[in-house]
Amino acid sequence: MDWYSAVFELIDMRSFSNLWYWIALAAVWSQASRYVLGVPYDMIQRAERNGGQAEADMEELVRINCNRLLYVAGVSGLWLIGIGAMLVTMLALLGFYYDMEFAQAVFLLGVPMIAVGGLSVHTAGVIRDQALDGRPLRRLMRRHRTLTQFIGMLAIFVTALWGMYQNMTYGALGQ
Repeated sequence: MDWYSAVFELIDMRSFSNLWYWIALAAVWSQASRYVLGVPYDMIQRAERNGGQAEADMEELVRINCNRLLYVAGVSGLWLIGIGAMLVTMLALLGFYYDMEFAQAVFLLGVPMIAVGGLSVHTAGVIRDQALDGRPLRRLMRRHRTLTQFIGMLAIFVTALWGMYQNMTYGALGQ
Protein backbone atom coordinates (compact mmCIF):
# COMPACT_ATOMS: atom_id res chain seq x y z
CA MET A 1 0.00 0.00 0.00
CA ASP A 2 1.49 3.37 -0.96
CA TRP A 3 1.30 6.56 1.13
CA TYR A 4 -1.34 8.09 -1.16
CA SER A 5 -3.80 5.27 -0.48
CA ALA A 6 -2.97 5.31 3.22
CA VAL A 7 -3.65 9.05 3.51
CA PHE A 8 -6.95 8.86 1.64
CA GLU A 9 -8.00 5.86 3.70
CA LEU A 10 -7.18 7.72 6.91
CA ILE A 11 -8.71 11.05 5.87
CA ASP A 12 -12.17 10.61 4.42
CA MET A 13 -12.53 13.07 1.54
CA ARG A 14 -16.31 13.20 1.61
CA SER A 15 -17.91 16.57 2.27
CA PHE A 16 -19.21 16.27 5.83
CA SER A 17 -16.14 14.50 7.15
CA ASN A 18 -13.76 16.92 5.44
CA LEU A 19 -12.25 19.57 7.69
CA TRP A 20 -12.12 22.09 4.82
CA TYR A 21 -15.90 22.03 4.46
CA TRP A 22 -16.35 22.99 8.11
CA ILE A 23 -13.69 25.71 7.82
CA ALA A 24 -15.48 27.09 4.75
CA LEU A 25 -18.83 26.96 6.58
CA ALA A 26 -17.39 28.90 9.52
CA ALA A 27 -15.72 31.43 7.22
CA VAL A 28 -18.91 32.04 5.22
CA TRP A 29 -20.99 32.72 8.33
CA SER A 30 -18.26 34.77 9.95
CA GLN A 31 -18.12 37.05 6.91
CA ALA A 32 -21.91 37.19 6.63
CA SER A 33 -22.27 38.44 10.21
CA ARG A 34 -19.24 40.73 10.05
CA TYR A 35 -20.50 42.71 7.06
CA VAL A 36 -24.00 44.13 7.52
CA LEU A 37 -25.23 45.16 4.06
CA GLY A 38 -21.59 45.43 3.02
CA VAL A 39 -20.68 47.67 5.97
CA PRO A 40 -18.15 46.30 8.48
CA TYR A 41 -19.81 45.97 11.87
CA ASP A 42 -16.91 47.72 13.62
CA MET A 43 -17.74 50.79 11.52
CA ILE A 44 -21.29 50.75 12.92
CA GLN A 45 -19.91 50.44 16.46
CA ARG A 46 -17.47 53.29 15.85
CA ALA A 47 -20.33 55.47 14.56
CA GLU A 48 -22.27 54.66 17.73
CA ARG A 49 -19.35 55.56 20.00
CA ASN A 50 -17.85 58.56 18.22
CA GLY A 51 -20.61 60.04 16.04
CA GLY A 52 -19.53 62.91 13.81
CA GLN A 53 -17.45 61.91 10.80
CA ALA A 54 -17.53 58.20 11.71
CA GLU A 55 -21.33 58.28 11.61
CA ALA A 56 -21.39 60.24 8.36
CA ASP A 57 -19.00 57.73 6.78
CA MET A 58 -21.13 54.82 7.95
CA GLU A 59 -24.34 56.41 6.65
CA GLU A 60 -22.73 57.14 3.28
CA LEU A 61 -21.43 53.58 2.94
CA VAL A 62 -24.86 52.21 3.89
CA ARG A 63 -26.48 54.47 1.29
CA ILE A 64 -24.05 53.37 -1.43
CA ASN A 65 -24.45 49.66 -0.64
CA CYS A 66 -28.25 49.86 -0.34
CA ASN A 67 -28.58 51.66 -3.67
CA ARG A 68 -26.27 49.12 -5.31
CA LEU A 69 -28.14 46.15 -3.85
CA LEU A 70 -31.56 47.54 -4.77
CA TYR A 71 -30.37 48.40 -8.29
CA VAL A 72 -29.17 44.84 -8.88
CA ALA A 73 -32.40 43.45 -7.39
CA GLY A 74 -34.49 45.76 -9.56
CA VAL A 75 -32.64 45.14 -12.81
CA SER A 76 -31.96 41.42 -12.61
CA GLY A 77 -33.86 40.25 -9.53
CA LEU A 78 -36.31 38.01 -11.39
CA TRP A 79 -33.48 36.37 -13.33
CA LEU A 80 -31.53 35.81 -10.12
CA ILE A 81 -34.58 34.31 -8.43
CA GLY A 82 -35.25 32.02 -11.39
CA ILE A 83 -31.66 30.84 -11.73
CA GLY A 84 -31.37 30.49 -7.96
CA ALA A 85 -34.56 28.41 -7.80
CA MET A 86 -33.22 26.18 -10.58
CA LEU A 87 -29.89 25.69 -8.78
CA VAL A 88 -31.52 25.03 -5.41
CA THR A 89 -33.89 22.51 -6.99
CA MET A 90 -30.99 20.83 -8.77
CA LEU A 91 -28.94 20.65 -5.56
CA ALA A 92 -31.92 19.34 -3.59
CA LEU A 93 -32.63 16.62 -6.14
CA LEU A 94 -29.01 15.61 -6.56
CA GLY A 95 -28.37 15.73 -2.84
CA PHE A 96 -31.43 14.26 -1.23
CA TYR A 97 -33.06 12.19 -3.98
CA TYR A 98 -29.91 10.85 -5.64
CA ASP A 99 -27.97 10.87 -2.35
CA MET A 100 -24.99 12.91 -3.58
CA GLU A 101 -23.21 14.19 -0.48
CA PHE A 102 -21.42 17.09 -2.17
CA ALA A 103 -24.76 18.49 -3.41
CA GLN A 104 -26.18 18.16 0.12
CA ALA A 105 -23.21 20.09 1.49
CA VAL A 106 -23.56 22.91 -1.05
CA PHE A 107 -27.33 23.00 -0.51
CA LEU A 108 -26.91 23.34 3.27
CA LEU A 109 -24.36 26.10 2.72
CA GLY A 110 -26.23 28.00 0.01
CA VAL A 111 -29.89 27.97 0.97
CA PRO A 112 -29.46 29.88 4.26
CA MET A 113 -27.30 32.40 2.41
CA ILE A 114 -30.20 32.94 0.01
CA ALA A 115 -32.35 33.75 3.05
CA VAL A 116 -29.74 36.26 4.20
CA GLY A 117 -29.70 37.77 0.71
CA GLY A 118 -33.47 38.20 0.78
CA LEU A 119 -33.25 39.75 4.23
CA SER A 120 -30.58 42.14 2.95
CA VAL A 121 -32.74 43.28 0.03
CA HIS A 122 -35.66 43.82 2.40
CA THR A 123 -33.54 45.78 4.88
CA ALA A 124 -32.04 47.90 2.09
CA GLY A 125 -35.55 48.72 0.89
CA VAL A 126 -36.63 49.77 4.39
CA ILE A 127 -33.56 51.98 4.75
CA ARG A 128 -34.17 53.67 1.40
CA ASP A 129 -37.95 54.02 1.77
CA GLN A 130 -37.77 55.47 5.26
CA ALA A 131 -34.55 57.47 4.59
CA LEU A 132 -33.09 56.21 7.86
CA ASP A 133 -30.04 57.78 9.43
CA GLY A 134 -28.48 58.13 12.86
CA ARG A 135 -29.79 56.00 15.70
CA PRO A 136 -32.71 54.35 13.80
CA LEU A 137 -30.29 53.28 11.05
CA ARG A 138 -27.84 51.80 13.54
CA ARG A 139 -30.67 50.00 15.34
CA LEU A 140 -31.91 48.48 12.07
CA MET A 141 -28.36 47.45 11.11
CA ARG A 142 -27.91 45.75 14.51
CA ARG A 143 -31.24 43.97 14.09
CA HIS A 144 -30.22 42.83 10.61
CA ARG A 145 -26.93 41.48 12.00
CA THR A 146 -28.73 39.67 14.83
CA LEU A 147 -31.14 38.03 12.36
CA THR A 148 -28.21 37.05 10.13
CA GLN A 149 -26.44 35.50 13.11
CA PHE A 150 -29.62 33.63 14.08
CA ILE A 151 -29.98 32.25 10.55
CA GLY A 152 -26.28 31.29 10.67
CA MET A 153 -26.60 29.51 14.02
CA LEU A 154 -29.63 27.60 12.81
CA ALA A 155 -27.90 26.71 9.53
CA ILE A 156 -24.73 25.52 11.29
CA PHE A 157 -26.82 23.47 13.74
CA VAL A 158 -28.84 21.79 10.97
CA THR A 159 -25.70 21.22 8.90
CA ALA A 160 -23.89 19.70 11.89
CA LEU A 161 -26.82 17.37 12.62
CA TRP A 162 -27.08 16.29 8.99
CA GLY A 163 -23.31 15.90 8.76
CA MET A 164 -23.21 13.72 11.87
CA TYR A 165 -26.06 11.62 10.51
CA GLN A 166 -24.23 11.20 7.19
CA ASN A 167 -20.96 10.30 8.91
CA MET A 168 -22.63 7.78 11.21
CA THR A 169 -24.66 6.26 8.38
CA TYR A 170 -22.16 6.21 5.50
CA GLY A 171 -18.80 7.14 7.01
CA ALA A 172 -16.38 5.24 9.20
CA LEU A 173 -19.14 4.45 11.69
CA GLY A 174 -21.69 3.38 9.06
CA GLN A 175 -21.68 1.04 6.10
